[in-house]
Amino acid sequence: MTPVRRFAADGVERIRQRILGSPIFLWVLGVYAATRIWGWVVFSLVGRQQQSSPWGSGPMSYLQFIAIWDGDWYRHIAQAGYPSTLPVDLSGSVDQNPWAFYPLFPMTVSGLMRVTGLSWPAAGGLVSIACGAVASILLYGFFTSARAVASRSEDAGGEQYVSPRRILHGLGLKQPGRGIDRFALWSTALVLLNPIAPILQVPYAESMNFMFLAGFLLALVRGNLVICSLVLIPTCLSRPVGVPVAAALGFWWLTRFVLAYRERSSTEGFARFAASFRRTARYLGVALFACVCALAWPGIAWIATGRYDAYTSTETAWRGEHLLPVQPWIDQSLNYFGAPGPLILLILVLGFLWVMHSRVVLTTLPRNIRYWCYAYVTYLLIFLFPQSSTFRLLLPVFPLAAPLVALSESRAYRATLLIGAALGQLIWVGWLWHWKELPSGGDYPP
Repeated sequence: MTPVRRFAADGVERIRQRILGSPIFLWVLGVYAATRIWGWVVFSLVGRQQQSSPWGSGPMSYLQFIAIWDGDWYRHIAQAGYPSTLPVDLSGSVDQNPWAFYPLFPMTVSGLMRVTGLSWPAAGGLVSIACGAVASILLYGFFTSARAVASRSEDAGGEQYVSPRRILHGLGLKQPGRGIDRFALWSTALVLLNPIAPILQVPYAESMNFMFLAGFLLALVRGNLVICSLVLIPTCLSRPVGVPVAAALGFWWLTRFVLAYRERSSTEGFARFAASFRRTARYLGVALFACVCALAWPGIAWIATGRYDAYTSTETAWRGEHLLPVQPWIDQSLNYFGAPGPLILLILVLGFLWVMHSRVVLTTLPRNIRYWCYAYVTYLLIFLFPQSSTFRLLLPVFPLAAPLVALSESRAYRATLLIGAALGQLIWVGWLWHWKELPSGGDYPP
């Protein structure tokens, strides 16, 4: 080898070693940056194809394009706040209004706008991208911890208390001796590239809620209930996820209680019950606190407007009918698939249950995280009016990326997942974010 080639090879090797020896968080942020650049490409390409819409008369720039749809509602809240009187239509029913949108994101962006003078699209996009960056690091820590916990016996509950310092260390602030957890990095990349991931860079509350939810689930896996409780507050004030969070924590407490009760077989009667309850009371306390957090925003709306149903009436204004649990799913299945619709819906539900009991899920997601997935999907089945926005609302079940990645260790398989997810963004943005008026008026919302 000539001296020049040897020098070049040595230089390449030094760069390679430096990259491999970099802190994990730099790797994760690098992946995040690449996915957001791709999101920018997708929005820019589709925005140039936009024709006349409620937000413009022709093609849109990137910042203009990301600020449409519900971004308009968040902008109104950031600039004017919430009304003290609910608007009503001619029939006396509550009309669409800002109370359907949670306050933490628009208030944060409003503060940034006042301090920096940035426009709504720029400030909102910047907050979303910053939250997504933090969320990406939390994701890596979550996937690393979740598989480690799931691989252990869950007879005692499946997790152990980990101090905040160790949690921060586990996020990749320092390169551990074992190197990068490639499974966690692949899983993180899949979440950040999934077809609805462009939502993480638009002026919507999803990115902020995603950050807090990832932090909450990481703390839950690592057994730190103090951090869980602290993160619950912003989690429940950024998006309506408080009810399924409370349900998951309630089932988690019940599981802990039953396990503790079985362990005390030598004690009988009330003493056995009381001892088991004392041992698990802190889990019940966090579940009850989650209930309070879930009711906080509806309570604030009640106080501000004088109507106890201010929030729920506003939410149902979008569907044009009162809340009927589960019924909208049956009706929509009939609309889309005809008579076989309810059967198809039942098969999908049973398929989800089968997947959740598969070996790959059991070995990658601990019990408390599976409870979260069950609770959130059940919440959607009970309260959601299924429509095109349903795809976006599936983001909180991001833990399911782990078993999807774990199906095969083949790089080709995992690379195919990422490529397919990235191409899916073109479909989601091109089909749903892009406005094209329907014959009946309006368009399907993203």
